[in-house]
Amino acid sequence: MPAYSFEAIDAQGLARKGVLEADTARSARGMLRAQALIPLSVTAVGSVESGVPQTRSWRRMFGGGRIFNSTTLAVWTRQIAGLVSSGLSLERALTALTDEAETEAQRNLVASLRAEVNAGAPFGRALSQHPREFSPIYVAVIGAGEQSGNLGLVLERLADDLEQRQALQQKLVGAALYPAIVTLVAIVIVVFLVSYVVPQVANVFAGTKRALPILTVAMLALSAFVRNYGWLMLIAVVVAAVAARMALARAAIRERFDAAWLNLPLVGKLARGYNAARFASTLAMLATAGVPILRALQAASETLSNSAMRADALDALVLVREGAPLASALAQKKRFPGIVSMFARLGEQTGTLPLMLQRAANQLGAEVQRRAMHLATILEPLLIVAMGGVVMLIVLAVLMPIIQLNQFVK
Repeated sequence: MPAYSFEAIDAQGLARKGVLEADTARSARGMLRAQALIPLSVTAVGSVESGVPQTRSWRRMFGGGRIFNSTTLAVWTRQIAGLVSSGLSLERALTALTDEAETEAQRNLVASLRAEVNAGAPFGRALSQHPREFSPIYVAVIGAGEQSGNLGLVLERLADDLEQRQALQQKLVGAALYPAIVTLVAIVIVVFLVSYVVPQVANVFAGTKRALPILTVAMLALSAFVRNYGWLMLIAVVVAAVAARMALARAAIRERFDAAWLNLPLVGKLARGYNAARFASTLAMLATAGVPILRALQAASETLSNSAMRADALDALVLVREGAPLASALAQKKRFPGIVSMFARLGEQTGTLPLMLQRAANQLGAEVQRRAMHLATILEPLLIVAMGGVVMLIVLAVLMPIIQLNQFVK
């Protein structure tokens, strides 16, 4: 049964808004009149007239417009998992979440899901009607949970996975944030000193008829180059960035670039561990939900942001389809850390593949966090020292003519 959002006026003349379920818009208006409400507008949830796409159209132009971000999706999944696990029916759980929604867009979305479920559609199919909000992996896990009859357990596992993935991303962002800020501030300070401060000092000594120190002359030449060609340099950087993005849009170039990225000394191991952790965690979650191994491998490979590792995962899928064990298929792909194939082999031997894969994901995630913090610890003092060295050179270039002039006066 479809859902409709309405605006109406009650007997006291007060405005009322909400969402109700009805067969047609006319039936919805009749239901409102039966409640002594005068309907002003009744629109189907998700239609253009409902206002949600219109209010967020500018965000969709820039790739946004999602009602559930990663944080709210994890919270919402945890909420519905708790309600279903406590014995509440899915319909009543969605009704409770509709009433507790923080925004009108979330309320309309959950009401639409509830309407689909009330009409007899499986929960996974209802979620698949909103691909912007729920990924294919999310839908596949929910569908497998419904088929196995363990929807509450699967929802709990899915919420755990979303929270762990979000925590890992926050750790990586936090580790990279401080070095990025220091680098940006250093660039701004150096550009200001070179383009403004150094020329001011040069004007002071322009009429002294004395030869300036070599460091000062070099700094003045650099300052003149930045002032004369700075905008051209900025345009060249932007053009190069756009060209690189267009080149990386090609699958072959992107795969070679990602393969080279994995071979870098520090960030390569970080990227390898992060992608392997996501792969193992997703594969464990899908296997726990009862998804067939071939379908689980296909879905887990789609979570890999590194195209070279994604190609290896798809090659492993072909080997498994031909009859090879998962552990041996992954062991042949050297881009995947050995811990994944080792734990997969233990899981296949003991019949606890999902548990072993999750342990591998946990160890890889902990290792990624340790490497990220170690890298940030190394970069922070190096960036500070480098910034201090550049500023020191600029200050020396400014002070050396002053010292030279004082010695001449004496």
